[in-house]
Amino acid sequence: MTSRDTSSIGVPCRVDTFQPDPLAATEFYGPLFGWRFDDPTPMPSGLAGEYFAARHHGRLVAGIGQAPPQSPAVWNTYVRVDDVAQTLAFAEQAGGTLLAGPYGGGPDGRLAVLADATGVPFCLWQAGESDGARVANEPDCWAMSSLHTTDVDRAQAFYGGLFDWELGSMPGGAFSLWRRSGEVVAAVAATGGTAVPPHWSVNFAVRDADSTAERAVALGGSVLMAPMSTPGFRNAVIGDPQGGVIAVSAVVPA
Repeated sequence: MTSRDTSSIGVPCRVDTFQPDPLAATEFYGPLFGWRFDDPTPMPSGLAGEYFAARHHGRLVAGIGQAPPQSPAVWNTYVRVDDVAQTLAFAEQAGGTLLAGPYGGGPDGRLAVLADATGVPFCLWQAGESDGARVANEPDCWAMSSLHTTDVDRAQAFYGGLFDWELGSMPGGAFSLWRRSGEVVAAVAATGGTAVPPHWSVNFAVRDADSTAERAVALGGSVLMAPMSTPGFRNAVIGDPQGGVIAVSAVVPA
């Protein structure tokens, strides 16, 4: 996987999932990736329910929280910002729309959910005093988030203006890469919006995509895209029992 900076302002910094039944989701993702979970804590101020921080070998990797009533399971990608309110003002000027929040505050951090200029939701994260670093780019951990959009040019104008992301092509790949200060921060791909609706997808690194897909089915999940090979990787798309969707990728040795 491509090494990425997750600690700087203006880069994707963390992922989590909001589920109708968070406890049941821990029983899927725990065995799937070998995660352990902290005791539940309250969701950020303004949100109801409990939140389970996920750890891999003792280090934070993700989280599972309570989805709002009548809301489906969803994986969230957060971009780190200095000030949520200020970033929201800039985002709205650039064509974005506030969907929910801001929530939280104080030592626990602050978040907001917004839609970009093409209508795709993502999250902003303003770290608090208790914010812990998340592990990324290791097996069974978050690898990268990718925007699937019907309008790459408009998305570039939005994210480029808001976060100084620069778009560059990846030879031989279906995706292009966003960079900030020369470092890869995310990927983007054009979609027709039918078979693959516009969304931010979350990809996890695994050692073996085929065995991970098999394990997901055994745990009550589903395989939405059977394992397939692309240059350098073996990939699959998995649905969890409550409808959340993730991608998994294993590096294929040259």
